[in-house]
Amino acid sequence: MKKTICSLFFLCGIFVFSQENVKTDTIDTTKITEIQGVILKAQRKKQFADKAVYTFDKEALEKARYAKDLLETLPELQIDPIANTLKSTKGGTTLFLINGIEATDMQIRSVAPAEVVKVEYYDIPPARWATRADVVVNLITRSTEMGYVFGADVSSALNTGFVNGSAYVNFTKGKNNFGLEYSINLRDYDNRKVHSIYDYYLDGSHYRTDENKTDHFGYTFQNVALRYTRMVAENYAFQAKMNVDIFTSFVKGNGGSIFTKDNVLEEHAMMKNGSSDYTTPTLDLYFSKNIGKKDEFSVNVVGSSFTTNTVEFAKEWVISSGNSVFDNDMNLQTKQTGIVGELAHTHTFKVGKLASGYRVSNTNISNDLQNLSGFSEYSVNYLEQYFYTEFSGKIKKFSYRLGAGLTNIHNKSAENTFDQWSFTPKIILGYQLKDNQSLRFTSSYRPISPWSAALSSNIVQMAPNIVQKGNPFLKSQQMFANNFIYSYNNKYFDFNANLFYRYTDKTINQYYVADENFGYALTYENAKNSQQFGVQLSGSYKPFGNSLLIAKLNLTPATETIRTSNGALIKNNYLANNLVLSSEYKSFSLQYQLNIPVYTLNGAFLATNENQNHIFANYKKKEWTFRAGMYWIGMPSEYKTKSLSESLVNYSRVNQIMNNKSMFIVGLSYDFSKGKNIDLQKKLNNSTAPAATF
Repeated sequence: MKKTICSLFFLCGIFVFSQENVKTDTIDTTKITEIQGVILKAQRKKQFADKAVYTFDKEALEKARYAKDLLETLPELQIDPIANTLKSTKGGTTLFLINGIEATDMQIRSVAPAEVVKVEYYDIPPARWATRADVVVNLITRSTEMGYVFGADVSSALNTGFVNGSAYVNFTKGKNNFGLEYSINLRDYDNRKVHSIYDYYLDGSHYRTDENKTDHFGYTFQNVALRYTRMVAENYAFQAKMNVDIFTSFVKGNGGSIFTKDNVLEEHAMMKNGSSDYTTPTLDLYFSKNIGKKDEFSVNVVGSSFTTNTVEFAKEWVISSGNSVFDNDMNLQTKQTGIVGELAHTHTFKVGKLASGYRVSNTNISNDLQNLSGFSEYSVNYLEQYFYTEFSGKIKKFSYRLGAGLTNIHNKSAENTFDQWSFTPKIILGYQLKDNQSLRFTSSYRPISPWSAALSSNIVQMAPNIVQKGNPFLKSQQMFANNFIYSYNNKYFDFNANLFYRYTDKTINQYYVADENFGYALTYENAKNSQQFGVQLSGSYKPFGNSLLIAKLNLTPATETIRTSNGALIKNNYLANNLVLSSEYKSFSLQYQLNIPVYTLNGAFLATNENQNHIFANYKKKEWTFRAGMYWIGMPSEYKTKSLSESLVNYSRVNQIMNNKSMFIVGLSYDFSKGKNIDLQKKLNNSTAPAATF
């Protein structure tokens, strides 16, 4: 114990100096009573093999505006001030649920703090979510027969195009619930500076392109959702949800470059204009039925059909003569249809729970493409099937979850058909050392399918003699992941140490190859393998045992390697980091976020995560909340990329958005509730594939 205490004090010191790396459960009355009667009075956290269960004391419930504020206090969650949504301090995809149903940020806001029973934090997601998210957060609430809630939120920069807005309303009467939501994220930046260098040898000559560009770019993303739910307790539940995503983007840029061939120098001018847009309507139908007291069957069907239009025109010419270097005129229309269906069954035994299911997803994409290679029409189809079953239980201080799955990936294009069946086992073991200390071990194996851009046959000119294209012959990669986790918590600490090792066979890797038509092409390959190992230290520290001061830390020293198809070994060491300091006193709250960006492997390149240096404050007055903050204090947002020494093309790029340097934000929100909502305990959550882009 003395060693443990000494280690924790050492970690406290790290908190001061460290910084970051850059979405079952049925409500059981007996279990809820036990949690409220035991956990709430004794401790705030209960650790299981695959999840932690959090409850909140009276003070936390009274201070919170809505359930989102409670989730923000979890040690491994933080607010993303740019999008005003929650995310994991460890990175990756976080999935949020309310009583088992996938929930939006506004739905979480619509839950009153007093209605929160507990929060289940899955850092090891169950089988049905394991392929979709790295972390799952399930908010368990009470529900009654009558009530309504509504609210609105807007925040904006004062000197540039940055706006986040949302509004929601929910109405419950009897066993029926109606919900309507709207959100908008608008960005309009007219001062992005990009400096790029391409350096390479071709046909015995040395080439170098040194580019400086300034562009005006932006996007608008809107979402409208309409939801109807009917739930008859202990019998059945039905939900129909219509969701529409509306997206538009643009870029208008120009600049110049110094182009050198051996000792001959030319001054070039360049321009690039582009746009993209899509409107995605999605219908989500869900139905579950209880059969007796121990069995439940659920079915979920999600479908969407839409068109994406992408236009890009880029050209470069010699200033002195006006001669064209290249003209890249691309027009792409993509018609995309997707459907996901899932059927699941759960059975409760005295010693544990058995969950089984089958999910199938099919995405068909038809492309009309005009590019450097001329006009073409081609279609691709991605089909994935997933059978799974898992059993979870507990014996005294020992808990476990054993799972087995079978995954089929069938990708078909005009050039190639790939079909593969993979066995996907998973084992999770947990042991409770003491009431506030535990050990966990996880091991899993699963395939990861190539994404649409990697499989695309599209060709885009990047610079003189340099193009980018996909590889329709890619195969899926296979990941074998292992974690050994130690958890400790008390009034002051909530700490996790995760020793991890991941091995990926046939890793999808991006690299430069010689191209007889264009010079060099940036494309994709299945490398031999890749490995990643290290230790992830994460958690929170409350020096006063309350919310007056909280420090959240994520610190991950790690090593990653890739063995390319020709046998070359690429290695990179990094120290991912993230620090969040927050303080709350009466109606005031203050938060500061900081990280030091680090380079991580990204195909043929090393790329940094987004830098953070943000501070923001809130003041609450009844149903109103006032907000002000400054993002990227003293610096623009910055993104760096550089090629590896093994690359045929020596490439570097520095991208800076000058508009958001020391960007000052003000915001206002209003949230009102009367009564409560019916919250559907949905066990299946799916979505069709996102828009295919290149």
